[in-house]
Amino acid sequence: MDQQVPIVRKLAEDVVNRIAAGEVIQRPANALKELLENSLDAKSTNIQVTLKNGGLKLLQIQDNGTGIRTEDLGIVCERFTTSKLQQFEDLTKISTYGFRGEALASISHVAHLTITTKTNGALCAYKALYKDGKLKAPPKSCAGNVGTIITVEDLFHNIATRKKSMKSFNEEHLKVVEVVSRYAVHNPMVGFTVKKQGELLTEVKTNQGSTHIDNIQAIYGSTISRALLEVNDYCNVLKVKIKGYVSNPNFSAKKQIFILFINDRLVDSQGLRKAVDQVYSIYLAKGSHPFIYLSLNLDPMNVDVNVHPTKHEVHFLHEDKIIDKVVDAIQDKLSGSNTSRTFYTQTRLPMSCDTLIDKSKEKLEIKESEKLNNTNSTNVSQNKMVRTDCSEQKIDKFLNTSNSSNSTLMLPKSKTNDVITRREIKLTSVLSLRKEIENCCSETLQTIFQNHKYVGAASPTWSLFQHDTNLYICNSNNVLQEMFYQIMMYEFGNFGVIKFSNALSIYELIMIALELSESGYQGSEDKPKEELAHDATEIIVSRALMLNDYFSIEIDTEANILSIPLLLEGFLPDLDGLPLYLLRLASEVDWSSEKQCFHSFCRETARFYILHPWKQQCGDNDDISDAAPDRNWTWSLEHVLYPSLRKSFQPPKHFLEDGTLLQIASLPDMYKVFERC
Repeated sequence: MDQQVPIVRKLAEDVVNRIAAGEVIQRPANALKELLENSLDAKSTNIQVTLKNGGLKLLQIQDNGTGIRTEDLGIVCERFTTSKLQQFEDLTKISTYGFRGEALASISHVAHLTITTKTNGALCAYKALYKDGKLKAPPKSCAGNVGTIITVEDLFHNIATRKKSMKSFNEEHLKVVEVVSRYAVHNPMVGFTVKKQGELLTEVKTNQGSTHIDNIQAIYGSTISRALLEVNDYCNVLKVKIKGYVSNPNFSAKKQIFILFINDRLVDSQGLRKAVDQVYSIYLAKGSHPFIYLSLNLDPMNVDVNVHPTKHEVHFLHEDKIIDKVVDAIQDKLSGSNTSRTFYTQTRLPMSCDTLIDKSKEKLEIKESEKLNNTNSTNVSQNKMVRTDCSEQKIDKFLNTSNSSNSTLMLPKSKTNDVITRREIKLTSVLSLRKEIENCCSETLQTIFQNHKYVGAASPTWSLFQHDTNLYICNSNNVLQEMFYQIMMYEFGNFGVIKFSNALSIYELIMIALELSESGYQGSEDKPKEELAHDATEIIVSRALMLNDYFSIEIDTEANILSIPLLLEGFLPDLDGLPLYLLRLASEVDWSSEKQCFHSFCRETARFYILHPWKQQCGDNDDISDAAPDRNWTWSLEHVLYPSLRKSFQPPKHFLEDGTLLQIASLPDMYKVFERC
């Protein structure tokens, strides 16, 4: 039987365009990358990105670049229309990000696209709407600033399978933030901002005219920025210039951050990535990764940029030799910085309970322990022995901890002679929030925290403790913030008071907060600082009676704050964070609903109690034992904060999933490993 020969047909133009668009725009992050590069090509110095639903519902980018001529709005969304390339030979010396003219065309085929633009010298801006690469209607004049605003709405609305393949809005949002973060690190002379639609706080904010180090610190944190080594090398033979920053051997992370730009293009190179990992493998433990930011400038004649639809990859001549040169440059920096390694230590100080021991009870315990040692010692396997005596040797004995001055730390004492009468709180909202804490509690984690033995501070954020035969590393910031939130809930209306010796003006404190980068204040978009500070002060002062009654925050008639709540005996918050705390009370607390008000207020207060000791006091000092000379933070961790976790802390179940608590060693497992040796 004859088989029917398939007929070759020419695809319809709209099908061709939609297939091509699917190759270029694979997800919101790809669309954002194309638009971001257009803004940089337009000599923008300030770029703002706004997102909704991870960029699928709304993706908007606004810049202050050169803008688009009105005459070009008719063809700007057609395929292969560009201002950066005229003939094929121009690819050999291309210096701009874009060159094919496919970005806007591709986006217009899979989303609703709007362009608002104004060139320098134009009387007004023009707004144009596009569908399938064509104008829906002639551009309309409107008000606007010099530059371009591109709004992408309902991305993949006509490609149902692609839209369903997006795992979650949050994942797509993080990918967009990652793209902007990498371009912000590479372009410190340009200011970048990323935020969700309708929210005041920004997720990425870098200032115009900053440095690479400043932007790395703003985006990835001071822990990374303090551990960076500058790489700067040039090879005349290969005509390659290598610049960048890599982390020193003291830094490691679970997730690798690898940022690579070749001729100012964000690309990836598996060969270079593996080669760098191999260099660090002799310095870092298995499963740990460094921070890498590299910028390679090659001769444009040696680079082929037209090898990938999203320009994610490039090919260049002498790739193996260039990778070897980069690896050698990094190796030189690492070998020169490996003369010393940094360890964090803490000094153990005696607690009052250590000296007030009932002697008769002590003798009885000694006798009982002697009996146990004589009868049962041979029955306990070595790999199951648990060290529970806190007077035994600790990690500090093997490290240099000569800072004896910290032992004179003075902590506030309670007045034990006072009769304290607790008031019973029957507010439905508070009882409901308490119930939520109890429902989310993990019994497994609660047992671990109630019976743990504190070991020491492994880093400014992470602490080590032992439970049973396991060693755990714990994110102190997450745990302590949750603990203070629970204290706020269960001590509601019964707080102690920390009184200030002098009345502090709320208005002046908020003005100080608005000067901080953490406030998210944008002078060009927001109200004047004085007006914002006045409004925020009114919000707080108008709730003075409630704040004093429930939270022991006393405010006088002249808008001065006189006191804050004492959440934990023996521990005071870092008052450097008070200005930002008051600003966030005014801006972040939901005052419209009772339950949401109490919830957000208590969260912000808990954040205030743990936020600042590391971020503001460490500075460039790597030794955490000297981080807080007026009140030793490591002493508070061991003798005040972590002991409080043993009492009534109810750790939430999500601590098991988000990496807050990690088991890093198990005595039985370690014996299995060493038995093989």
